[in-house]
Amino acid sequence: ITDYFTAQAVAAIDANRNRPFFLYLAYNAPHTPLQAKKNDYDRLGHIKDHRDRVYAAMLVALDRGVGEIQAKLEKEGLADNTLILFTSDNGGAWYVGMNDLNKPYRGWKATFFEGGIRAPLFAKWPARIPAGTKVAGVGTHIDFMATAAAAAGAPLPTDRKLDGLNLLPNLSTGTPIPPRTVFWRSGDYRVVRDGDWKLQVSARPDRVWLHNLADDPTERLDLSATNPEKVAEL
Repeated sequence: ITDYFTAQAVAAIDANRNRPFFLYLAYNAPHTPLQAKKNDYDRLGHIKDHRDRVYAAMLVALDRGVGEIQAKLEKEGLADNTLILFTSDNGGAWYVGMNDLNKPYRGWKATFFEGGIRAPLFAKWPARIPAGTKVAGVGTHIDFMATAAAAAGAPLPTDRKLDGLNLLPNLSTGTPIPPRTVFWRSGDYRVVRDGDWKLQVSARPDRVWLHNLADDPTERLDLSATNPEKVAEL
């Protein structure tokens, strides 16, 4: 299905090559079920564990797909003026059966520890973003709307409050994203991150975790018992 999605994306670019377009491509790989093409699997004989090898073969297909899309943009003369954003929706899941999938971060998909929510964001736009630019700070998926609208020169709606930030100024100059407060919630499981402070509050189990990610990015030292004032503030 990875190759199918790639072919459909290339076809969509071809159909819209003479006008501005927006393409949202949500690859399934490397989500479960872990399934790979035999020729991709056979290329990775140096990986002895079967599960690891299938997972790696899925990543090979994903990389190939991204490369084909980039090649199509270059062929049509669109690459320099196309903004590409590449990220993941969450960290690896425990049910994949690979213990170190989110190493060195703690937690899995469906938790709000960093292993469940921290993901890289790669951006490419040769006309606006200098190669090799690195941006510090916290970006979120809710920033994509404002960023895409800015890239397209489209006005944002004014009849509602928007939480997302336009990241283009940061991406194009390398300036850090300003400190911000962001929230997550899933039922009775609630989290707030304010700057480098992060508080998680859970009903099952009934407890809280407090971490300072500047000093403890892998969330090994729970400060909730020794810093009740910060817990109350957050």
